[in-house]
Amino acid sequence: MTDSTLAELRREATYGGEGREKPREVPRIDMSRYEARKAEIADALWTAATEIGFFQLVDHGIAPELVDEVFAMAERFFALPQEIKAKYPLVGGSNAGWEYKTQVRPSTGTADQKESYQITLPRMAPLWPDGEELPGFKATMLAFERANWALGMKVLECFRLKLGFPPDFFTAAHDPQSPEYQSTLRLLHYLPMKDARPEDFTFWRAGAHTDFDCLTLLHQRPGQGGLQLCPGKEAEALEWTDVEPLPGVVTCNIGDMLMRWSDDRLLSTLHRVRMPKPQEPQGSRYSMAFFCQANRDAVIQGPERRYDPITAHDYLQQRIAANFAKG
Repeated sequence: MTDSTLAELRREATYGGEGREKPREVPRIDMSRYEARKAEIADALWTAATEIGFFQLVDHGIAPELVDEVFAMAERFFALPQEIKAKYPLVGGSNAGWEYKTQVRPSTGTADQKESYQITLPRMAPLWPDGEELPGFKATMLAFERANWALGMKVLECFRLKLGFPPDFFTAAHDPQSPEYQSTLRLLHYLPMKDARPEDFTFWRAGAHTDFDCLTLLHQRPGQGGLQLCPGKEAEALEWTDVEPLPGVVTCNIGDMLMRWSDDRLLSTLHRVRMPKPQEPQGSRYSMAFFCQANRDAVIQGPERRYDPITAHDYLQQRIAANFAKG
């Protein structure tokens, strides 16, 4: 591992404590009339990303009907028998397929209380449920994957303007036509609490971490909260803010890859998913995340060349290896 990657992992390993909760206002950024308002949107995104590292997008163009359809389809997938889901396993290093309680965060040293199914297009040939098991699944997920990619590229294009890279720089680095494409759509099912004991409420559905991508787009389901964010400039204080799941809102955070690519000007955001509080519903929680991850052969180096160049493949493999249980 490079020295900078090791530093990121050492930092993440210190984030396992409960910390404190602190109310904050999450910036909302209107993406409507994007081409006509690109400079204005870029200013708003840059301020949010350099000050706190997270923000929410509204009027973003992803149809709410599609979001609802994908949530319903995700629930049907996770309701399949274990033996069927096990036919489509997450293969080590592939970032594609189904896993159950295998992600171990450096911040906690214990497995996240969830299962997930990851869609990384060039690696999906053996991993789609068939039509008998889940009719319509592949078509729905492909449509949703592409809608999120298009929105992510709009956000990254705004950052490209501010960083001074050539036109379409990040779009080329995330080219879905390339066999090196590795952006990922991840369906998430956080497990329900059953017969909860008092100590169970002190655990995490997903331990504190930063993402290792460029940009994460998160869709939450109203009534299924738990996401907490700790802004980039305040991470050492470990003061956490609940992000209420609202319809029509996409919550975004900067990842470590883009932080490095920007010479640390854009701030990777620490986040976690807490257990429900005793007075809150304790059933399943579903969410969907799209990770804008540069193509495997893209070379990551900022305009000021603060860090040595590294391919996105090497960078991502280092981070995946540190976050998933062996075997």
